[in-house]
Amino acid sequence: MTAAGNSHIACSNCQSHNHTHYTKTADMEYFTGKEEYDFYHCDDCDVIFIYPLPLNTLDTIYPKNYYSFTDNPKGFSFRVKYRLDRLFLKKKLATLSQKELHVLDIGGGTGWLCDIIKKADPRVIETQIVDIDRDAQERANQKGHLFFCGLIEQFETNRKYDVILMLNLVEHVANPQAVLLKAKELLSPNGIIIIQTPNHRSFDARLFRNSYWGGLHCPRHWIIFSKQSFLSLVHRCGLQVHQFRYTQGAAFWAVSILHTLRKWKLMKADASAPLVYHPAFGFISILAALFDFLRQPFAPLSQMLLILKLPEK
Repeated sequence: MTAAGNSHIACSNCQSHNHTHYTKTADMEYFTGKEEYDFYHCDDCDVIFIYPLPLNTLDTIYPKNYYSFTDNPKGFSFRVKYRLDRLFLKKKLATLSQKELHVLDIGGGTGWLCDIIKKADPRVIETQIVDIDRDAQERANQKGHLFFCGLIEQFETNRKYDVILMLNLVEHVANPQAVLLKAKELLSPNGIIIIQTPNHRSFDARLFRNSYWGGLHCPRHWIIFSKQSFLSLVHRCGLQVHQFRYTQGAAFWAVSILHTLRKWKLMKADASAPLVYHPAFGFISILAALFDFLRQPFAPLSQMLLILKLPEK
């Protein structure tokens, strides 16, 4: 039921006014300000959304030390992640029959994922990044990636892409449907869209809801789906799900646990030393990933991984 006085608030996914208040929190990871943000649960389409959208504060809420704007984040857990990402991408690209591969990474930052995908498959001849950070643009160009500085909805090209990467992207945008439709428009006939996005129907989301769940990534995550709500969005956009599975949410666990320790005054963190760069982040992430992998066959985890294709004709 819509809270009294909040009937003007509309879900950013389905525009319904039927919602309940989910939580209220500030930026507990990068500490970009003290302002608190309200998150609501849409009772019609089952998403968590932030309201109002912090549209005019992107330069503030995405600080210069944001992880995707960094070329080589240090730490054992990051090195493990990069190795796993390379193996995953190599396996997925091996299913494609094209002699040459053109890759588009939406929200690709400095191009660390494009670096990996070029090493994963020698058929990758072009890597295009779309992101909002001009500093990232300079570094990406230096590494040989094309870069468009702006929103994907503003990106214009005659190129069709064989691989479109949207890893931890759709939860950051004001209109996920518009972004998916744009990706569909840019996809080659036999291409794939690889998406990873949080799932709010997970154990850790419930466990840390009244403290701080890392999956909120406040105030940078604007909409958080469940399996049901995201598959519904994919269907509305006229795309086909080739593969769906839950995957580990180690970073969410690590942020949630570190925030709890900070709240108990057992550790310190601030804007100059965000939680993601804390010395314990990697160790906690590894333990959390192992925990998630063990329970993966039995429970929905806090990340969803999808491979999408164009409908078969």
